[in-house]
Amino acid sequence: MENNSSFLRKIVVVLLILLFFVLQCSVFNSLAMGGIIPNLMIILTSSFGFMRGEKEGLLIGFSCGLLCDIFFGSFLGFYAMVMMYIGFINGKFSRIFYPEDIKLPLALIIVSDISYGLICYILMFLLRGRFHFPYYFTSVILPEALYTIVVTIILYPLILKINQKLEEKEKRSAQKFVS
Repeated sequence: MENNSSFLRKIVVVLLILLFFVLQCSVFNSLAMGGIIPNLMIILTSSFGFMRGEKEGLLIGFSCGLLCDIFFGSFLGFYAMVMMYIGFINGKFSRIFYPEDIKLPLALIIVSDISYGLICYILMFLLRGRFHFPYYFTSVILPEALYTIVVTIILYPLILKINQKLEEKEKRSAQKFVS
């Protein structure tokens, strides 16, 4: 019984990753503001990290990053590594996560998105001698973080509800297994 709910969770997570990736590449691409789109992969990775813990954050981050690597990366593994660490670090906050409090998720997602932007800048631009950090920060990193937070306010309750439904199913399945 427990394997059915675990299998269901894996299927739902894979579908969410694919859905968020498609939304980011299609719907939100057409809703770009000044060429800036929200980072739905950060929202998903961070959310599952602090809701489910380090291991799940790491795995979802790796999956989201690998998908970005395959379709947009210059080389395989860069985005996977960055997103994996973001998911893992967000997982450290699962011990102080309370579903009814939206302040922690918003703070973690904005910090994650800004960190993601800074890491990408350092490793992709700064090391190649492009020193336009103030411009990059005010024109790319900050606007993306703000847009991501606005979208988080809309999408986070949906992610939370899906996670709660999956946890309820897992608990019921575990009780049947014990009984």
